[in-house]
Order: sequence, then structure tokens, then C-alpha cells
Amino acid sequence: ATLLQFGAPADLLLAIKTGKADAGLSDAEPLREMMREDNMLGVLGGNLFSFPEGVGFRKENTKLLEEFNRFLSQLKRDGVHADMLKRWVETNVTAMPVIPSPNASGELVVGISDGTLPFVAVKDNKLIGFDIELSERFAAHMGKRVRFSNMQFDSLIAAVASGKVDMIINSIFITEERKQSIHFSDPYYEEGVRAFGLKKNIAAYDGKADSAPEAAAPSFWSKMVTSFDRNIMQERRYLLLWDGLKTTLIIAVLSALLGTLLGALICFMRMSALAGLNMPARLIIGFLRGIPVLVLLMLIFYVVFASVDINAVAVATIAFGLNFAGYTAEIFRSGVEGIDRGQSEAGIAMGFGKLATFIHIILPQTVQRVLPVYRGEFISLVKMTSIVGYIAVQDLAKASDIIRSRTFDAFFPLVLIALLYFLIAWVLMLALEYVERITTPGHKRGVRS
Repeated sequence: ATLLQFGAPADLLLAIKTGKADAGLSDAEPLREMMREDNMLGVLGGNLFSFPEGVGFRKENTKLLEEFNRFLSQLKRDGVHADMLKRWVETNVTAMPVIPSPNASGELVVGISDGTLPFVAVKDNKLIGFDIELSERFAAHMGKRVRFSNMQFDSLIAAVASGKVDMIINSIFITEERKQSIHFSDPYYEEGVRAFGLKKNIAAYDGKADSAPEAAAPSFWSKMVTSFDRNIMQERRYLLLWDGLKTTLIIAVLSALLGTLLGALICFMRMSALAGLNMPARLIIGFLRGIPVLVLLMLIFYVVFASVDINAVAVATIAFGLNFAGYTAEIFRSGVEGIDRGQSEAGIAMGFGKLATFIHIILPQTVQRVLPVYRGEFISLVKMTSIVGYIAVQDLAKASDIIRSRTFDAFFPLVLIALLYFLIAWVLMLALEYVERITTPGHKRGVRS
């Protein structure tokens, strides 16, 4: 057997439907939701195994852990826990109850990773599900407001262990290995794991699957209209894309500005004759260019700012700005060194100081030389921002993941996001091409003629 690991149920489903995998393993409840949406799927027998699920807490935060265990115990005694299971798991209710929290003060930060119902999902741009209701009830019990930090599942344990969130809840299996890093609450659910695949590949469904007469296959445009309505219009999912688009643009533009300024400073240090400036600049450039941007992003969020309550968008801007600076510093250096030294000497001979010579003679020519390469790096930066979901930033790529987790439609959301990234890159490229044209010598003379 060849084992493949996927980060989300929608990705696993795509692999099954496209033949990249013959069968899959999935938590039983999300699998039930997938099968409601797609009658091509079938289950191979019952649960293969099961694990208790619990809420994760930082090891130093035993007080909050004990309070949650008392709260959960009371919830079970009062019958509220059983009622929640009945609504979310058994009857597939998707309406969040109103949970009053009078005189709430303070904030409870909860790390989650949107997957699918019945535990965590996004509907009408709001988080819903069993885990969401349980978190809101606990926050109300504590007299606090709840704030959810929606990130990649892989990042949850790191987030709570580093203190970025107060607790994590996301159908997390309680295992001995995970207990080495964090504390778990008493179990609040027992989740089974099942194997599934396409019915046409499962012997038990021979002659039973798709017994209804086949309808005429819809046309391509009919499929597109249906997909557009399902992925964009239903539950106002276009708002997710709009918010993600704004976040992507903000991170890309601010990172480019920060990286350009830092790159210019590092370039100045790198070209200095002083060893005290030159050597640190060499090390900084090598470090920033040698580390994958995802690793740099995680290091800054979970290590550098581990104990600081800082906006995740600001962290992303800093991380991508530093990465961009490592490349722009060398781009600027190559541009400056490509200018003939005689031009600097001629400027000084004409009475200009060193700074004035650089600003009026060297800099305009450098900008003209480096813009084509700078433009390519900037477009690469825009595309690299698609990984910010690891630190709970909802950008375009994260919006696509949220939509796919609800519709289980692989084709339309991925193609749409690809087109949106292309449009962003194209518009920014046109803007930089315009800057390149107006900095070309003779541009103004060409306009006058």
C-alpha cells in the first residue's frame, strides 16, 4: 500500500474522485457529510478504529483546563451535551443557538480549523458547528467573549503550545504523542474512522449503486452556472472571496514596500567598505534567501512573537517583507554595480556631492535596470502569500479552502482562485510596467513629439 496524506477532507475527496487514490480514511462524521453531498461515494464496512476527542490546552494553563473539565461535566449532567450531539450529529441541524453572555469581559481565544460539519464549518461567513457552540458556551460560562483563530490543522498544537491561543478544539484525537506537547481535557466525543471510496470500485455496491435511470448529462455551461451558484452565491460565499482578496492585496503591497526599504538598507550595508556593515549584510542576505518562506513565517509567528499579542496580518507582512528584502538587496546591488564608475567620478567632478551624484545620476539608471527583475520578484511575492492560512490569516487561498470544505467541489473553486491570482498579478504587472516606461530616458520627449 502507498499512503498519501492530505490536509483537508476536500483534498482527500478530490484525490478519490480523480483516481489519485483508490480508497481513503476519514473521520466518520465528516465522511457522512461528504456522502450527503456526493452519492458516488460508498463506505467499506464499519469503523476501523476510534479515538476520544478533547480540547487542547497549554501545559502551563492547568487552571483553564480544570475549569473546562468542570464545565463539561456540568454540561453532561444537565443534558445540554446530549442535546448538542442530537442536533449537530444525529439530525444535521446547522442553526447556531443564541448563547447569552451578559457582562462579558475579557477574551477567550480559541484555535480552530474549519473542515466540515458537524463540528466546524463556515456558513453565511460565520463559524458554526458542535465545536463552535461548545466553545461559545464555555466562554459564556467564563464570562468572556470568544474569538476564534481559524488556521491550518497542522498549526493548532503549535498555536496553543506557544500561547497564541488559549485552547484548541477541532475534533482532535487524544493521543499519547500529542500529550507530550499539550494537555487534553476530558473527552467530549468518541470519533470513529472509516474507509471509503467510489461505489463503482467497491464490490459490496455491485448492482446496487446508481440504480436509478441516468438523466441526460448537463451541458458544460449548465454545470458552470450550477457551480457558480453553489460556490459563490449560496450562503453569500462571494463575501469570503472579497475579504480574502483584500487581505491578499494588503499583505502583498505592504510586504513589497517593507521589503523594498529593508532591501535598500541591506544593499547599502552590503556595498559598504566597512567590515562591520558588510559582513552582517552578507549573513542577513544568506539567511533570508536560504530559509523557505513558510518556515520563516512560522518562526516569526510562533517563536519571535510567541508571547506578543500581534495581528497575524502584521506578522505575515513582516515575514514576507523580510524574505523580499533578501532578494531586492541583491537586485539593487547588481543594478548599482552595473553603472560605470566613471559616471560617479564625472558627477563629482561637475561639483555634485556623493549623495547628490547618487540621487541624480546613479539612482535613475539603477531603477531602470532593476525594474524588470524587481517586477518578477514582486509577482512571486503575491503568489507566495497563499500560505498565510498557516497562521490564521484568511486570504484568497484560505477562502477557497473554506468553500471547498462546504461544497466539496474541487474544480470550480480552484480554477476561480487561480484566475483571481492571475488578475492580481496582471494588474500589478501593468502598474510596474507603467513605472518602467516613465523612468525610461526620453519618455517625456516622446510624449511631447
